[in-house]
Amino acid sequence: MDTKRMSMCGTLMGILLLTVAGWPVACGADELGELKQQLEDQKTRSAELEDRINQLEARQKLKERSMSEEIAALKDSQGEESPTNLQAYWKDGLRFKTADDLFQLRIGGRMMFDWLWIGEDDDIKAGIGEQEDGVGFRRVRFYMGGSIYENVDYMLQLDFAGGGTALKDAYIGLTDFPLGKLRMGQFKEPFSLEELTSSNYMTFVERAVPNAFAPSRSVGFMLHDVALDSRMTWAAGLFRDTDDTGFDMDDGGYNLTGRITGLPWYKDKGESLLHLGVAYSHRNPDETVRYRARPEAPMIDRFVDTGTTDADRATLLGLEAAWVAGPVSLQTEYMRADADRTGGSDVDFSAYYAQASYFLTGERRPYSTSSGTFGLVKPKTNFRFGGGPGAWELKARYSSIDLNDKDLRGGELDNFSAGVNWYLNPNMRIMWDYIRTDVDDMGQADILLMRLHAFF
Repeated sequence: MDTKRMSMCGTLMGILLLTVAGWPVACGADELGELKQQLEDQKTRSAELEDRINQLEARQKLKERSMSEEIAALKDSQGEESPTNLQAYWKDGLRFKTADDLFQLRIGGRMMFDWLWIGEDDDIKAGIGEQEDGVGFRRVRFYMGGSIYENVDYMLQLDFAGGGTALKDAYIGLTDFPLGKLRMGQFKEPFSLEELTSSNYMTFVERAVPNAFAPSRSVGFMLHDVALDSRMTWAAGLFRDTDDTGFDMDDGGYNLTGRITGLPWYKDKGESLLHLGVAYSHRNPDETVRYRARPEAPMIDRFVDTGTTDADRATLLGLEAAWVAGPVSLQTEYMRADADRTGGSDVDFSAYYAQASYFLTGERRPYSTSSGTFGLVKPKTNFRFGGGPGAWELKARYSSIDLNDKDLRGGELDNFSAGVNWYLNPNMRIMWDYIRTDVDDMGQADILLMRLHAFF
């Protein structure tokens, strides 16, 4: 088989050689030269093209390396942020802070617009004067506050309601003072649970009638802090009475005021708690004192009033208690005012209130262990059409104040209030209060209040 294959291959090779030998010469010497030149030109163009491709590839690699370096630098800058960069964020209001938390700023405000309807009997009209329905802004406030270098805090708050401008808070505090925290400027004296609870967080449209005794804002110095693992707060300060601009020039008006609160029972971060507190104030009035109260409604006259009486000393005592168990809340205060009159016998007056509230939607009143007051209610679901209902709170309160003692007859007032609060979200609510007020030995009045309240 192999011999046969070799014979066939030899035959084919012979035929091929004879065929090639018989071909005529197809091209001359000139044509062969042209062909060689074309081949050389093609090699040159190929070399140039290869050089260009290499150059483009080098440029592309350079761009990719540059982009990689820029991306890495950007990532580094984001990962290692400058400590002085200012960050803006929202946490129950507009806030700013530096990356190192050494500087913080809060900016906010509140707006409260009220509607009032009142019906009084003829005795009230004759004894106090005819009262009229009304609408108006109760509070229009702007504030800014924050901290500097972690150990200094500050606050400035102005109120523009009523067609004027009033200075509310203006203070600076040292948070690492040896004996506690030191506050200097104009702010509220430490007296009364309801007075110290912000109007943003009050259960009723207005504070109860015992608030007629509670001092509000004064200029002074105050030491305050927490103790017993934040189960106790204490505050004490020296104050001087001032006007709405924080200004006063006279020989009197110095006051010593202090408050202590405790939490005998505190569970589940305030889900249930018992708050107890006591406050005392020794006051050196500017020759006179006066106590008076409205029936827990704005825009109308005061229904009880001692008038101005001469006095060189006055003392205030306040007792407070509050109980929270989930959606149920109870709160009460008793206050007593004693005045040493220079032109007559000493007098003392008293007042109290008790209130209850219940959240139909399951929320509770948040409690601040750092201040011994109540705070911001946050609905479980914010209101929106076709969505959540917000938070709904039922409320009732009874309050009484007696400004009659010896020859000083300021009057006695008893109030019963009931109403509903609708929290659309943490920063907006609508409040409705009905008030039945009874002035002893005079007459009665019925009041309906509605408040639109927004703040940030």
